[in-house]
Amino acid sequence: MDALAQFKAAQREGWSHFAPLEAVTVQPAARLVRYAGIRPGMRAGQRVLDVGCGTGVVAITAARLGARVTGLDLTPALLERARENARIAGVEVEWQEGDVEQMTLAGDSFDVVLSQYGHMFAPRPELALAEMLRVLKPGGTIAFSTWPPELFVGRMFALVARYQPPPPPGVSPPTQWGDPNVVRARLGALVKDIAFDSARMLVPTLSPQHQRELTERTAGPVVKLIESLAGRDASKLDAFRREYEMVAAEYFEENALRQDYLLTRATKL
Repeated sequence: MDALAQFKAAQREGWSHFAPLEAVTVQPAARLVRYAGIRPGMRAGQRVLDVGCGTGVVAITAARLGARVTGLDLTPALLERARENARIAGVEVEWQEGDVEQMTLAGDSFDVVLSQYGHMFAPRPELALAEMLRVLKPGGTIAFSTWPPELFVGRMFALVARYQPPPPPGVSPPTQWGDPNVVRARLGALVKDIAFDSARMLVPTLSPQHQRELTERTAGPVVKLIESLAGRDASKLDAFRREYEMVAAEYFEENALRQDYLLTRATKL
């Protein structure tokens, strides 16, 4: 297995633990769906693709409003949870295991393509974006939520990267997708009417230490980092945890951690 394939295999396994975090992503999911223009009474049969759908919170939110939704994710364990969530909600969603860098979906087939903190983890952003736009109809909407590099989650992932071996050549940091200047450059002349907004996710937690422990059990890159350090380099693990808690403390207030994020929306030409 080559280095990039190993990288994706580690992503698939690491993110399989994400389900306990889904509750804090439910309200941001509704925010993204509304930002993309998906509302009750919209044109019947509007087709929506949720890229990196995880446990299905965005896909199910859109389906409840009447859209015909496909949810795509790299991780089978999350798709199992998504199917159960759709069953409970009483909505129909087509779930597909797949890689955003090489989707098997037909071109020009979706009215809206969404991603909530998902496509940003694809190692090669140019391929992920090319695929998302390929399957989007001309005049369709692409909209996504991402983590800015200068705020809590972006700083946390940068911290994780400092404690990990370097990724394979060509792999871009996911939080570049949280920089409007980078997003504009990547979308370039392929779209029009680029718009940005920001919003806040509040994660209930008793302390920065509680939040750090939860993240160690659920967030893909952090899960893999802890696995690599536990029992092998106790001093490095302790140093990482101290740094993490120092950063988290800056965003902790009234038993919640502030996690601000960027919303992007554009129309395909």
